Amino acid sequence: MKKILLSLFAFTGILKIEAQTNINVFSQIVFYDGYAANVSNPVPANTIRLANYRYAKKLTDAELNSFQNKITMNVTIGALCDNYDRIGGVHLTLVPKNQTTYALSDTNVKRIEIGRYITPFMNKNISPTSVPYTYNVDNLYSVFSNTDLRNTYDMYVELDVFGVPYAANTQVAGCSGRNDVFAGTLDFVTSNDPAITTSYNNLLPLLDSNELNNYNNTDQPGQTVRLVNFSLNQSTDNAKFFIVMTPYGAGSGGEEYVRRQNFVSLDNTQVLTFTPGGKSCEPYRMYNTQGNGIYNSSAQTTAWWSSWNNWCPGDSVPIRSFTAASLSAGSHTIKYEVPAAVFNG
Repeated sequence: MKKILLSLFAFTGILKIEAQTNINVFSQIVFYDGYAANVSNPVPANTIRLANYRYAKKLTDAELNSFQNKITMNVTIGALCDNYDRIGGVHLTLVPKNQTTYALSDTNVKRIEIGRYITPFMNKNISPTSVPYTYNVDNLYSVFSNTDLRNTYDMYVELDVFGVPYAANTQVAGCSGRNDVFAGTLDFVTSNDPAITTSYNNLLPLLDSNELNNYNNTDQPGQTVRLVNFSLNQSTDNAKFFIVMTPYGAGSGGEEYVRRQNFVSLDNTQVLTFTPGGKSCEPYRMYNTQGNGIYNSSAQTTAWWSSWNNWCPGDSVPIRSFTAASLSAGSHTIKYEVPAAVFNG
């Protein structure tokens, strides 16, 4: 299937300072075949297996209280029995207060994607056997410290990576018959930075992992367009919108291998234009220990990589943003479009 995967959320314009700490959420948690029925293997304490490819854990009051205004999120994905490049991500989920568990399909939870990554082609028998991803998520302090949100919701962090073991079962020594695909670790590192002055007092989830495909999933027939309608109870200044997107599609003409301009408009005014990719994937070559069709045997130039690639196996996906200086109370529409998209085959 050819698709574009899109997430959006917005913060609308207080900040306080707390003590420094490190918060570990997941440690070497094991993911399993994403297409198979959920395994019954035990999970760590206070952890929910939402699916073979996603786990959730509630942040305690003590952990939430320890966050300060500078927050780095570190994710490490370890190789098990999937040797292909796969998509993964981190989501912050707001669950109604004191609801002890939930499912992926629950409609009463609010979810935002706060980080996305692509795994490298990894052979678990060849070092390095893990890949790190780092994100600046200072903006989340406004969520973690928001009393109204915390009185209404419990805050869960979800870690996911969708893997399948079928190729590794035959290609990687020690993987025959196994269905474990990756291991994941997630930590937040937080400290006080007096130079950070940006503050928000509202959070508005708009989309989470939303697929866009102009052949069968679009808001304008024949065009790759997603329309996102939202409403504000009162006017707001300096609302900041965050966008995460990645294109996929097999074959030389697929979206994965052709760079296209992306356009974002707010209330019919263009606010952001970008083309994914445009960087060298050589810094991630060391993590791609399994032979693959992306990396040749020798290093390539930045120009070569930039001519075709939208993302690098082993890299985190950029979190893009734009700011609306002033938004009135009432209804608004974001239009996200990739006019040149061709869903080859």
